[in-house]
Amino acid sequence: MTPINLNKALSELNSFVPIRVCRPWRVIRGQTWLTGILILLLVPNSFGQTDFSTFWKKFRSAVIAGDKATVSEMTKFPLSMPYLVKAVKNKQDFLRRYNEIFKGEANAAQCFAKAQLQKESAGQYEIYCPFKGTPNDWENAPIRFIFELTKSGWKFGGLDNINE
Repeated sequence: MTPINLNKALSELNSFVPIRVCRPWRVIRGQTWLTGILILLLVPNSFGQTDFSTFWKKFRSAVIAGDKATVSEMTKFPLSMPYLVKAVKNKQDFLRRYNEIFKGEANAAQCFAKAQLQKESAGQYEIYCPFKGTPNDWENAPIRFIFELTKSGWKFGGLDNINE
């Protein structure tokens, strides 16, 4: 090899050194990024259940105590209502219609003390209650209270009569 070719060969060889040196860091950065993404995907689900449990205890206690203000703060508006019943637009409408929602077809306070929650999806829980005229008829519990995960946390999102 002539000196010119030797210099050219060394120059080309040296130009690949930084790539070889950086490559392990790129792999480590990629692995770190992937690990971070996986953690972010898994952690909200584990916190979501804890958050719902905390939400549910507070919501249930507020309904049983008849604490309309607390229940309204834990409600998503507009609140979905059963077929042919106008949605609850805002907090003032909710406070005015509180008895219709929680003491209408079902006695929510009595039901919430006994009923079991059902997880419908990662972002939704439901509880089914019997009619207030037949409070112990758990075989026929068509009044559904729906709880949804929103951007601001868990909220009471709707009321439904599954028979309608």
